[in-house]
Amino acid sequence: MIHVLNTENKKLIALEITDKIQKEDVERIHTLIHEILNNTKKVDFYFELKDFKGYEFDGLWADLKIDIAHFSDYGKMAFVGERKWHEWAAKATDIFSESEVKYFELDEKKSAKEWIGL
Repeated sequence: MIHVLNTENKKLIALEITDKIQKEDVERIHTLIHEILNNTKKVDFYFELKDFKGYEFDGLWADLKIDIAHFSDYGKMAFVGERKWHEWAAKATDIFSESEVKYFELDEKKSAKEWIGL
């Protein structure tokens, strides 16, 4: 499940992600990506992973298609969560993005928000 966090930064999508990501979650985010790209060249992301359990298959497939389509549209990415998800995020972003990516533990959330501009 994805919860969109409020932000004043007009080129940032900030998300709290719990449980499993589903296709409907990814479609909501895709709409936000296009809204931002109407006004700027890159989209930055803040991902806060809490009790994250991965993807439902349809969510993974939808996310892969979107990431491929927007390969050059992603800017900075901050991942906040348990260390076990850092390796997963690193592999995913290396394949589908040219983004500058940083990983933070949950207790480093403040630093992550400062780095990404949240």
